[in-house]
Amino acid sequence: MSARNPIIAVTGSSGAGTSTTTESFEHIFRSLDINAIKVEGDSFHRFSRQEMDLAKRKAQEERRNISYFGDKANDFDGLERLFQDYSETGQGKMRKYLHTFDDAVPYNQMPGTFTPWEELGQGTDLLFYEGLHGGVITETNNVCKHVDLLIGMVPIVNLEWIQKIIRDTNSRGHSREAVTASIVRSMEDYISFITPQFSRTHINFQRVPTVDTSNPFSAKAIPTLDESFVVIRFREVSNVDFQYYLSMINGSFMSRMSTLVVPGGKMGLAMELILTPLIVDIMKKKSDSDKQLDWMSDL
Repeated sequence: MSARNPIIAVTGSSGAGTSTTTESFEHIFRSLDINAIKVEGDSFHRFSRQEMDLAKRKAQEERRNISYFGDKANDFDGLERLFQDYSETGQGKMRKYLHTFDDAVPYNQMPGTFTPWEELGQGTDLLFYEGLHGGVITETNNVCKHVDLLIGMVPIVNLEWIQKIIRDTNSRGHSREAVTASIVRSMEDYISFITPQFSRTHINFQRVPTVDTSNPFSAKAIPTLDESFVVIRFREVSNVDFQYYLSMINGSFMSRMSTLVVPGGKMGLAMELILTPLIVDIMKKKSDSDKQLDWMSDL
């Protein structure tokens, strides 16, 4: 963690809705005039799409699994190095993973490849990470310790699977059978690398549908926000003004001392109400740290 070069991370598995959260953060950054550098977790995959397909086939032949959730397919060393470098110096190296033709055309590359590594821009206020592993800890890596604010996006697992199946079939051209097989292959890594992160987050936003999702593998549509509640759990966040949130968010209630529940359609409002003062506090600490450093340099 670093007061002078803070890091905010949104962590959640593929199809969990991290992109929706990113939009809320970007709106907050604009309203507070914060220059944030965004880093996507996919940029720390070890393999291009073609290389990953080969790695999957080799793993199947050897009767083992490999998935984007686990350490075999991700460069945790590189991710931790970026977080550490940024927290210490405000600098680091990043690249992009090009998912689609629209992403790839500006770089004259094919989808499923990486852009070259490049230095982070100078003069950024904070680093904003969105991806699978913002709070990951392994025997050899601790990405989590460098993060100043860690947010978990955690729909219940059936909803997560529905979102992934429909996204990957509609937007990425995969068959329903292929996506289902991918979910099964990934389960061990999901349990080992993804799930534990949500016990380390400062705040979790968990969407719970109020419609039947009993068989996610036959679902034809993703439940809407209005067909959901969002369970918001706070951990190690001081001075949470629950009364204010209850008064501002119609239909909200508390299910436990540290847990606020809001209607799904109010999730964006809840995020901005909850996250804005936390980010303001992070920026105040940054400003105080900058002033302290300036004062010391003048001595």
